[in-house]
Amino acid sequence: MTLYHFGNCLALVYVPYYFTYKYSGLSEYGAFWKCVQAGGIYVFTQLCKMLVLATFFPDTDTFSEGAPFNIIAEFLRCSVDLVDLLGLAFVLSRIPGKGHSKLITAGLGWATAEVVLSRGLMLWVGARGAEFSWIYIQKCLESNVLLVQHLSTATLLWLFSRHDLDKKFAPLVVVLLIATSYRGVWLEGALHALSAGPWLSLALKALITSCIGVVSLHIYSGLAQLIGL
Repeated sequence: MTLYHFGNCLALVYVPYYFTYKYSGLSEYGAFWKCVQAGGIYVFTQLCKMLVLATFFPDTDTFSEGAPFNIIAEFLRCSVDLVDLLGLAFVLSRIPGKGHSKLITAGLGWATAEVVLSRGLMLWVGARGAEFSWIYIQKCLESNVLLVQHLSTATLLWLFSRHDLDKKFAPLVVVLLIATSYRGVWLEGALHALSAGPWLSLALKALITSCIGVVSLHIYSGLAQLIGL
């Protein structure tokens, strides 16, 4: 039973990532090593963030996952997370080509590196335990939400860098980038105020992430048709 639960968790986490790679056409472009390079840049970015947090915010208990919600600490953490945008923008600049393959390669490589580092050890230690817990299923489903989030962020960054983007969409792209970067402040704050349970929190995160993804896809598809991608 323990091994079966562990296998289910692995499937929930990694199968959507595999399907995204396989059915998005990246396998035909030979983009595997580009995804690996994006993951390597993600690791380097996280090391830089750890150095910043350890240097300027030595009170690490405030930023731990189990700590009570603190809007000031969350704002500071999200401000440090802006380094992720720089790292992802660098990944986009290093990937040749154009169109959806470039965005999916950057977003998928970034998201895969995050899920391996943040979920791999947790599943190996926790999901193989003797007692069943829904928390691992929730974490696995949350990983799928993060995949959509990173793909949306990569799309928004690419749109932000385009000079031929319709001016009426430019402010919306900036607002969505800021909302995505500081979602830990407004979204977690709202969930804390509502005293939402884990399943309701997961559902709301999935809904909001899907809405941002749909809007980003709509803007991208319009620009892609305009420039002939």
